[in-house]
Amino acid sequence: ILTPDPAGARAFYADVLGWTFKELPGVGYGIQAGGVDVGGMFDVVSPRTPDGTRPVMAPLVKVDSADATARIVRKTGGRAEDPFDVADAGRIAVCADPLGASFDVWEPRKLKGTTVDTAAHGAPSWIENLTTDPARAAEFYCGVFGWTAQLMPMGSFDYTVLNLGDEGVAGMMQIRPDMGDGKLPPHWGVYVTVDDLAAAARAAERAGGSVCVPLQKIPGVGRFCGLASPHGVIFYAIAYAM
Repeated sequence: ILTPDPAGARAFYADVLGWTFKELPGVGYGIQAGGVDVGGMFDVVSPRTPDGTRPVMAPLVKVDSADATARIVRKTGGRAEDPFDVADAGRIAVCADPLGASFDVWEPRKLKGTTVDTAAHGAPSWIENLTTDPARAAEFYCGVFGWTAQLMPMGSFDYTVLNLGDEGVAGMMQIRPDMGDGKLPPHWGVYVTVDDLAAAARAAERAGGSVCVPLQKIPGVGRFCGLASPHGVIFYAIAYAM
């Protein structure tokens, strides 16, 4: 998460998702759900953050080498900033795909990545790329990470599941005209599991945030809604069907 107000953001996510935080001195904060590492929080106003970067919650993809992956991103048509160390936690590169969706790659050192139970409250459980060109985006991510793309017709639209081996690790879909008043840019969204979707939405509003995508059903999966923090960070809360 990149935010202009780390202290306020920590209070918001603690209320809504039950997250706790551990300081990474001089760098930012590690995020934990149920005592398990799930991510990091950093001040968007930082010498390491490119000018014009907006507050965001976006995925970090684990890689063997941030430097090597950044080179592949550039060769495959994306953008990658020069990688840098996050203290002794790991090495990171800020990247974007050819359509403009931002993501980071993470080379673990002391902070290995997450082993969280994705069914647990507060656990990030799915990432999803909304894009203007799913075929081009799939070609890019499969080329960078070795993923494979599986097309799943969903009635009125097609959904793409991106797989690592036999496991689905991400989803992707075309931005429709009814999304974001037709002005939604390509981006990655993060879904976070909650025990009670309505309670999470109420907690977000009480804490100064808002519900930006109404509560709705995903047939055969569960119910979700889009939430916005007081600082403009959008993410999705999801309660899975049992």
